[in-house]
Amino acid sequence: MKALKRILGLVWIILGPLSTIFMFWQAWDKINAAPAGINQTNTALQWGIILLIFIPIAAGLVIFGKYALDGEFDNLPTKSEEL
Repeated sequence: MKALKRILGLVWIILGPLSTIFMFWQAWDKINAAPAGINQTNTALQWGIILLIFIPIAAGLVIFGKYALDGEFDNLPTKSEEL
């Protein structure tokens, strides 16, 4: 189980930046595909909000992965007394 946690930690570290790059790519694609004028401005605003919310989530994935890779989750408490 400890090895699985470390492997998944590496997956989370890789998934954070890759998903951010993918989201920027999709935003660029959708904004350029929108008709010029107010529609393009609205699409850019929507994607700006989506990216603003998603970037901290992706950063949290990287931090979570680093902790899992370092073995911080190897000894989790099983009872409330162990806290």
